[in-house]
Amino acid sequence: MIADRKILQMKYARIVEIFAKRMHISNDKALEIFYDSDTYTLISEGVSDMHCRSDEYLAEELELEYKNKHDL
Repeated sequence: MIADRKILQMKYARIVEIFAKRMHISNDKALEIFYDSDTYTLISEGVSDMHCRSDEYLAEELELEYKNKHDL
């Protein structure tokens, strides 16, 4: 299932905001990380209906992905 673009954009904004707060970084930096992530790719392509998962869950997935890529 593919979600409406406007709804996805709002979801992306919420995920980025949660991620920025969790990582103590700016929203701009969080946005950059998000758009360069596998998590974003999966959501935007509708893989496994990732867009249906909660914003908190997706922000946590993004955090785990980022930490794994950067050995944090």
